[in-house]
Amino acid sequence: MYGGDQRGDLGLLEGEEREKALRRERRAQKLKRALPALCALVLVLVIALVHLFVPLSSLLPAYKLTARAEGELRVHFLDVGQGDCTVIEFPSGDVVLIDAGDGSFFNRIHTVRYLKALAPAHLTMILTHADADHYGGFESLVQAFGADAFYLPAAGEDTPEYAALLDAVERSGAETGVMTRYGVIADRSGAYLACISPRSLDEEEGNEASSVFYLRYEGVGVMLAGDISSAVERRLVRENALLEGIFDCGGFRVRPEETEILKVSHHGSAYSSCTEWLSLLSPEAAVVSCGAGNAFSHPSPEALGRISAVGAEIYRTDELGDVIVGIHEGGYTLSYSGQR
Repeated sequence: MYGGDQRGDLGLLEGEEREKALRRERRAQKLKRALPALCALVLVLVIALVHLFVPLSSLLPAYKLTARAEGELRVHFLDVGQGDCTVIEFPSGDVVLIDAGDGSFFNRIHTVRYLKALAPAHLTMILTHADADHYGGFESLVQAFGADAFYLPAAGEDTPEYAALLDAVERSGAETGVMTRYGVIADRSGAYLACISPRSLDEEEGNEASSVFYLRYEGVGVMLAGDISSAVERRLVRENALLEGIFDCGGFRVRPEETEILKVSHHGSAYSSCTEWLSLLSPEAAVVSCGAGNAFSHPSPEALGRISAVGAEIYRTDELGDVIVGIHEGGYTLSYSGQR
């Protein structure tokens, strides 16, 4: 009887040891799976802490981008989530940055590394309108690179973040102004960027006051429609029908019907991209800047349907990452980076 009890006790002890060993193994496996995420978190915290004392741009390496071909103009539609950021790289090496995303941590890293890679000879920044998903990233970019010129909207926003942007622009020493219709930025290559809306400084507010630009080079037209709604789109269609050349800026020809590439209005909202506007432009390609799983359900099925109906191929930053258009003698090419 005694011997039998002893063997039972030994078996119980062995079972407990096996259970302890299994628990240790499970903990080790969990730690192994969690280690990459923990390392990434530590890296982010270290970068964030260092950034309190050292400019972010000095910590980050430039991206290794494909070199621009001689005489080529490139338009980079950056993947900044639910926001807008368009970089125009002129053949001269001058760069125009239109909007800068929402300024969230990883989007700031992305835009800083991108601009670092382009190394602009002359940098102009333009804010189309005072929405945080368009201006949030500008403060860090102005601090990192400065700006030769900065165009602000007539109507700002009463927030600490917008005030910080204005302060950064003032401290940078950039030449400032407001871009309205007939404003133009011309490159010595013959490329030009012309503003066709808003018509005046006090005409509208909010998305309706968003700047709309027409870019042309080597016979290729690019329409950058900001965040305008169908109401502004229809007004532009009516104005275009009233008088040929109504949007011409001095000697710079602006013909909306000569648009090959469209940056879709307001991230593909259902209340933009009306049929009349799309029929006038009749683009071959349409780029939608939007964030994956965003709270606004952009782009809407209705807008996508109307865009597809005019025969445009759709390129979405939430699916393709950065979308890059290269314009050169003989036409254009379109590529994308893949999701970050």
